[in-house]
Amino acid sequence: MTVTHLDRGDGVRLAAAATPGRAPTLVFLPGFMSDMTGDKAVAVEAWCRAHGQACLRLDYAGHGQSGGRFADGTIGSWTRDALFLIDRLAGGTIVPIGSSMGGWIALNVALARADRVAGLIGIAAAPDFTEDLIAASLAPEARAALQRDGVLRVPSAYGGEQVITRALIEDGRLHLRLRAPIALPCKVRLLHGMLDPDVPWRTALRIAECLESADVRITLIKDGAHRLSRPQDIALLLETIAALLGQDGG
Repeated sequence: MTVTHLDRGDGVRLAAAATPGRAPTLVFLPGFMSDMTGDKAVAVEAWCRAHGQACLRLDYAGHGQSGGRFADGTIGSWTRDALFLIDRLAGGTIVPIGSSMGGWIALNVALARADRVAGLIGIAAAPDFTEDLIAASLAPEARAALQRDGVLRVPSAYGGEQVITRALIEDGRLHLRLRAPIALPCKVRLLHGMLDPDVPWRTALRIAECLESADVRITLIKDGAHRLSRPQDIALLLETIAALLGQDGG
């Protein structure tokens, strides 16, 4: 893997791996505290190499191989990071593929570059999670601590701890997508596990209801959890990509 590092203009260097090929470029957008070396991202890149498709994997600031502090990041800043790298490393049309929080970033990217978007795929997509899943679930004492200290550290179900900042919550309110129509006409495919303990699968239905596109399909995996990174889940993702691009899955 050849990783490119680009200074976004403030001394923070962002990391990305670009694979040349035909358009559209598949842009993998990782989730909260995840990075471009995850199983799904790597599998998408391998599929692209095998099929001559352009691919871009990337790390937001504070994630993976990019510089910056995770605690300084917000939905808005991570969206800008993605757009910065897409504009410099992905020519022509794009298909954002967002996992969890990356699904929210994918919607933001698609809206910001609507003239370039050939489709969108969400994997347990989690738009509005800062408001609907974090802020809404905070106990009064935790809410007061976040307001007072500006940061909360909570255990992560995947090991270590999650850092939740007041800036993350407040900035998230500027990017909420499930309160109004989402003005995207492109093809959208949403994959969601029905055993997802982190993002309710009905979130996929809410996304579909908000999207203005008529070409929206939801695939529910009854025994699927949040990450959807089992071999069968990744196979389904690759089949979904191939079908969206009008290719066979071989």
